[in-house]
Amino acid sequence: MSINHINLIGRAGRDPEVKFFDSGKAKCTFSIAVDRRSKSDEPDWFELEIWGKTAEVAGNYVRKGKQVGIVGALKFDRWQDKNTGEERSRPIIVVDQLDLLGSKKDDEAAASSSGGYTEEF
Repeated sequence: MSINHINLIGRAGRDPEVKFFDSGKAKCTFSIAVDRRSKSDEPDWFELEIWGKTAEVAGNYVRKGKQVGIVGALKFDRWQDKNTGEERSRPIIVVDQLDLLGSKKDDEAAASSSGGYTEEF
């Protein structure tokens, strides 16, 4: 049996980028910073890939600095470098579940620093 399951809580490092395909599917990408236990350590950064309705939710409600929780699986994008011909790869977390975390107060603070974005539910 093999398991590829990742749970992370972190803050968005940039606003999400959402692309819509001819098929109607949506794909969202952004990075999150996950703090380590020691405050003196630098955070770990993870690239996220989200599909479907969850991608649309991320595009509408996640902004740089927003705290999110994710459940997903690790995959590696692989390609051949056009200049050197070398095989390259990078890890990506394919998100199955996205949880919007933090308080309304956190969202308002992020809104004031990002040009006035606010969430209304």
